[in-house]
Amino acid sequence: MTRPLLELRHVSKAFGGMKVNDDVSFSVAEGDRVALIGPNGAGKTTLINVISGDLQPSEGCILVGGVDMTTHSIPRRVDAGLIRTFQITRLFTSLTVAENVALAVMQKKGLTKRVFSSAIGRTDIRREWQRVLGVLDIAHLADRQVSQLAYGQQRLLDLAIGLALEPKVLLLDEPAAGVPSDESSRIIEAIDRLPAHIAVLMIEHDMDLVFRFARRVLVLANGRLIFQGNPAEVTSHQEVRRAYLGSYADACHTH
Repeated sequence: MTRPLLELRHVSKAFGGMKVNDDVSFSVAEGDRVALIGPNGAGKTTLINVISGDLQPSEGCILVGGVDMTTHSIPRRVDAGLIRTFQITRLFTSLTVAENVALAVMQKKGLTKRVFSSAIGRTDIRREWQRVLGVLDIAHLADRQVSQLAYGQQRLLDLAIGLALEPKVLLLDEPAAGVPSDESSRIIEAIDRLPAHIAVLMIEHDMDLVFRFARRVLVLANGRLIFQGNPAEVTSHQEVRRAYLGSYADACHTH
């Protein structure tokens, strides 16, 4: 059996006396496409914060590639291939799309102390940012200044930066949030273009996007994982219907 790329073992996170995450265990393997869903206040973002290293768990452990990363810093997790993107967009708005991605490439290569203006023109760096933009079909935006991009295009650039860091596991925090509905399909199309070996764990509220993206669904409610399974099973699971899906599940069954 293939070793999981990401594994949570009995992870809990408490603030004061309140457990926001409660005994959460699951694993993500190479090539997985997993959606983490649940009602507001279920603890999804807290759990992603714990996985990425923004928060330390109160109990349990987190393994990346079989290595215990529970107490390791965010940079150590990034080096191990655990990349989080689509938090708040943090882009260099005065730089171009190509320059933003080139900075990520330089970070991955350990070149961040080099003079940016000379390093960005290196053949290997240029080849890599061109490759990343090509994978996501946004090469036509390379010379566009970030401040001139539409919000949906900025979200695609976020994804390109994550890809440039060579993830093994990519955490996507509501990739379509704030994106007009007629543009959100472009986000999923870009995610579909990601290399097949990357494991993707995505928080998303838009259930239509979830069912387009996910091959496995995790449902969090009141901090606990109440369901793990395929998308076809989740809409008929009674506890999930009570806790979250409700009318959406009913609509699915009437079509």
